Amino acid sequence: MPRPRDIGTRAETAVVRYLQPNGWPHAERRSLRGAHDAGDITGTPGICWEVKGGDAARNASDLTIGRWMLELAVEVTNARAEVGVLVVQRAGVGTANAGRWWAIMPAHQVIALATGVEPALRMHWPVRMLLADAATLLHAAGYGQPQPTTTPAA
Repeated sequence: MPRPRDIGTRAETAVVRYLQPNGWPHAERRSLRGAHDAGDITGTPGICWEVKGGDAARNASDLTIGRWMLELAVEVTNARAEVGVLVVQRAGVGTANAGRWWAIMPAHQVIALATGVEPALRMHWPVRMLLADAATLLHAAGYGQPQPTTTPAA
């Protein structure tokens, strides 16, 4: 049976391998920081990433997601980041397809990224989307290096 640290390493590595060619070429796994955890991935200025993999992620309950979102909020503060993203491995989706894993952010953050306006009400409930869609949203808000769009051949 794989150890929890090995499971985490595989999940974090899968997300880094997705982020690097998709606008965050300097993304890398962060070394452990003990009590002042600042997320699992560094090299993505302004963004704090918390990554969960293995059976715990694939079978996560709403209560578990809520606990992980609270953990992420602390890490965002520790990292002095503007944005926090919880990435959760999906059942039936392996490490080679991390762009199809769930990316979860608080509602107020999604609204601010999409509109450029911080809502007056801090809505902490989780909003779930694919990691690929979260990357698109983050790029539109000015994070990372947006990927060039290709136009269809005439």
